[in-house]
Amino acid sequence: MHALKMKYEVVTAEAPLGEGPVWCPDGTLVISQLSPGGLHRIQPETGKSEQIISVLGGCNSAQLASDGGFIIANNGGIDFTGFADALGLDTSKIAYQPGPPGLQRAFPDGQVITLAHEGLQAPNDLIVAPDGTVYFTDPPPHGGTQTEGGEGRFWSYSLEAGLKQIASGFDFDNGVAFSPEGRLLIVEARGLMWIDPASGEKEWWIEQLPGESPGDGFAFDVEGNLYCACPMDHRIRIFDPKGQQTDEIDLGPDAYPTNCCFGGTNMRTLFTTELAPGRVCAIEGLPHPGLALTPWPTP
Repeated sequence: MHALKMKYEVVTAEAPLGEGPVWCPDGTLVISQLSPGGLHRIQPETGKSEQIISVLGGCNSAQLASDGGFIIANNGGIDFTGFADALGLDTSKIAYQPGPPGLQRAFPDGQVITLAHEGLQAPNDLIVAPDGTVYFTDPPPHGGTQTEGGEGRFWSYSLEAGLKQIASGFDFDNGVAFSPEGRLLIVEARGLMWIDPASGEKEWWIEQLPGESPGDGFAFDVEGNLYCACPMDHRIRIFDPKGQQTDEIDLGPDAYPTNCCFGGTNMRTLFTTELAPGRVCAIEGLPHPGLALTPWPTP
């Protein structure tokens, strides 16, 4: 194993508590903000950023909708003031505005509606299936810091069937994506786990990630290699289709990467978001393009 020789570039350093990056057809990057909750559109060439959506709670992740809007997993809000010193964050920039946790739809004009909320505790990451079903993780609230005995759940949502719980009993389920073969993978506790959406059956892929950090958000390339954010290890770990780590991208000792997505003109640039210090970084010229994602089909 060797560290990637390709260096990361900082797109912007003004995106604290960033999550769920989304590459958009117009060549912009949209990131989620955990606190205060919202979506920001970033111009990758200049780093210029503007808020396009504002919500109560915390935008933990987003995916494109077919009308140019977004579907959002809202965790209900996390009070980061207790972690601010450890993460080196400016508390004046992280207003805590709690709201009801749920699955939301943001229209292109900025209007936001709630699609589902009943029984949800802290929706975290989501992915859209080819048939339009949304699958999302729902771990214990507040990053698990205030929920002894709580359990994570895994849900599906569709316009036809509504909200359906697929599996439960997770320690802390986090990132989610489809593999090139169409299998659902989630971060669970310190590893990565396959979930059968029909039966809820669980199977470990990697029971224990290397290093000290659990995984967070992740993205597949077209060959089935996985790029997984590991916040407490300050890096993106890269695994081959057999689950062996083949590489890593070290983002520096102060970086807490939360998620990543592929983008750029040939989908060979990896964009990363961070809890702190709050950068969006880009790693260009990766060996394979990212796996294409399905936009949520709006009614």
